[in-house]
Amino acid sequence: MEGSWRDVLAVLVILAQLTASGSSYQIIEGPQNVTVLKGSKARFNCTVTHGWKLLMWTLNHMVVLSLTPQGPIITNDRFTYASYNSTDSFTSEMIIQDVRPSDSGPLQCSLQNSHGVGSAFLSVQVMGTLNIPSDNLIVTEGEPCNVTCYALGWTSLPDISWELEVPVSHSSYNSFLEPGNFMRVLSVLDLTPLGNGTLTCVAELKDLQASKSLTVNLTVVQPPPDSIGEEGPVLPTWAIILLAVAFSLLLILIIALIIIFCCCCASRREKEESTYQNEIRKSANVRTNTADPETKLKSGKENYGYSSDEARAAQTASLPPKSAEVSLPEKRSSSLPYQKSTHGMVDAERFKVHNNLKTRESR
Repeated sequence: MEGSWRDVLAVLVILAQLTASGSSYQIIEGPQNVTVLKGSKARFNCTVTHGWKLLMWTLNHMVVLSLTPQGPIITNDRFTYASYNSTDSFTSEMIIQDVRPSDSGPLQCSLQNSHGVGSAFLSVQVMGTLNIPSDNLIVTEGEPCNVTCYALGWTSLPDISWELEVPVSHSSYNSFLEPGNFMRVLSVLDLTPLGNGTLTCVAELKDLQASKSLTVNLTVVQPPPDSIGEEGPVLPTWAIILLAVAFSLLLILIIALIIIFCCCCASRREKEESTYQNEIRKSANVRTNTADPETKLKSGKENYGYSSDEARAAQTASLPPKSAEVSLPEKRSSSLPYQKSTHGMVDAERFKVHNNLKTRESR
């Protein structure tokens, strides 16, 4: 209710000033563009010549502060003023307390009976929140890992960087807008840690040189001994197919070699059997040829001078012994070859025939 009366009083003062007579005044220097953080103060200056009667400040096309030589007309406690006089000018400063995002917009300084206007723009930026999913990260030494930092509720969007207080063999990061949510910025840090330390995500508003940071602890552990070498790299699909084809070809080759080996063994066995049969035939032929002289001797013409063993034995018993003629050759060793023993038998037969002939002649 008190604010409504102040608005009415401000309008009445402005109308009274407009109806009053006066000279035309001008603005020497108008306000400048300002960018501030939410919750801070915004200050604007407007310098005019002396003799002015009414000075008004508007924000988003609404009068928020009016000044007369007698004093200010304040309609909102968030909008206060300060003034500075010099020999040839007057400077009015408007101060906006606890700036809100809704305060962003065009701002003007104007004088009564003057066509000149000083314009500026108020930009209010909001420093949102930072979030890392875990405050304490536990990773394996020497193995690559990644850490994600989220910036939400920032206007305008911040630039995100990382500060590493940990020994690493490699590190890099990439920041981008989250797909489907253009008010959320993500920054992914890739690193290969070698020891314990801290990681700090820093979000900065370049226009204001203002920043916010979030730090997390990084703990590095040694890889478990039983897991070293147990799991190898996963082979791609094409490598698995290639190994399967190679294994199939190797199996076919082994089967083919087994078949060839069996065929060679069978052929060798047949050849050995054939050679053995030939040897048997040759041995039989040799025996046959060796026995031919005895066979021919037995199958020759009948020797009429031959007498039977009984008669020859009787005749021999009646005759006086003739050692020189009747002495027989010693028997040869049975260990001689078959051929030599056969010749011995033939000689013995010849000796018998010769002895029979001599016996007949003596008769």
